[in-house]
Amino acid sequence: MLSLADVFLLMLFAAGAAWLWRGHGVRERALALAKQHCARLDVELLDGNVAFRRLAIVRDAKGHRRLARIYGFEFTVTGEQRLTGTLRMFGNHLGGIELEAHPFAAPSTRDDKVIHMNEWRRSHPKPDEQRRVD
Repeated sequence: MLSLADVFLLMLFAAGAAWLWRGHGVRERALALAKQHCARLDVELLDGNVAFRRLAIVRDAKGHRRLARIYGFEFTVTGEQRLTGTLRMFGNHLGGIELEAHPFAAPSTRDDKVIHMNEWRRSHPKPDEQRRVD
């Protein structure tokens, strides 16, 4: 027959296994969010994974202290350097993503989309200047 201590240890083991199983699902969600973030910033996520770093009590967006899983990942911009990033997860929700300082390409400005004010003013005279010419 099972004693109360045996039942307690069995429940403790089951709770630990459930927590680890849920943690695996959170890691998969963190990986998907890291991929989306890297794609949005036009950087490459290296190794295609995130690694669990630690559990920590951190402040959320509202300033409340919450237990968070901290994941780390590596990315590159140029293909030469490995830079690090950190991702915080509050349960299954994103707490924030931070990337190490990295170079980025300035958005290309095509000259045909630039409006030069001197040329625009010549082609669009003020209404009172149009009357004087007529």
